[in-house]
Amino acid sequence: MAAYMIFIREGEVFDPVEMAAYNRLNRENAGAHKLTPLVIYGDMETLEGDAPDGIVILAFANAEEAKSWYHSPQYQAAAVHRRKAANYRAIIVEGI
Repeated sequence: MAAYMIFIREGEVFDPVEMAAYNRLNRENAGAHKLTPLVIYGDMETLEGDAPDGIVILAFANAEEAKSWYHSPQYQAAAVHRRKAANYRAIIVEGI
């Protein structure tokens, strides 16, 4: 069953240097796992609740692959920089 990793940025980036390091590391490791970017900070219209500052949605073949990517040493090395750059929520949701 397909699974989606959703990152919700809660507020603006407060350290652009750390965010640049995060983005660079993600580009360098892009081929390490099978994922498909579906949304990367696209235009949003909030219909209910508080608007997030940004959303990223990545598609995986299943939840196990999403978790494998998220917990991989490569992604966790990049995530250190993301956590220093901005506040995020990260969620895995299974599709139908």
